Amino acid sequence: MYQLLKKKLDLDQLNILANDIALNSNCGDLLLLKGELGAGKTSFCRFFINSMYEKYSLPKPKIIRSPSFPILINYKIKNFEIFHYDFYRLKNVNELRELNIFENIQKNITLIEWPEIILRYKNITNYYLLNFKIINLKLRQIEIFHNNKAKLQDVYR
Repeated sequence: MYQLLKKKLDLDQLNILANDIALNSNCGDLLLLKGELGAGKTSFCRFFINSMYEKYSLPKPKIIRSPSFPILINYKIKNFEIFHYDFYRLKNVNELRELNIFENIQKNITLIEWPEIILRYKNITNYYLLNFKIINLKLRQIEIFHNNKAKLQDVYR
């Protein structure tokens, strides 16, 4: 894994980071978000999804919920979708196949909270890993990695 970024951020700065990443995101991007409960994974996803709607001059969704119970919520953006998954309740890799996730990754943008189970799958070869750590009530440490050295040229604030 190659580190792209390590920062301590408040909620406003997390919004800026999510916006920067959204502006540089393309179909096929897979963002895996790790961290304890309340670390900011879902907040990042909300900011990211709203930024993608702004990027394509579309009206933002009224509510962006955590997909904890449905496991997947998708958002239509022009000619692709954002797939927002929460794998907290998944138990094994076979459940990933039932979700058809591998068919959706290449043609869409995919956000996955609690990605530990997909990281065990050997065919995932191009992804960003965002680690969230709680520093205090208002501050989080965010580390962003990519498994491909070529992505080190990507620049985020």
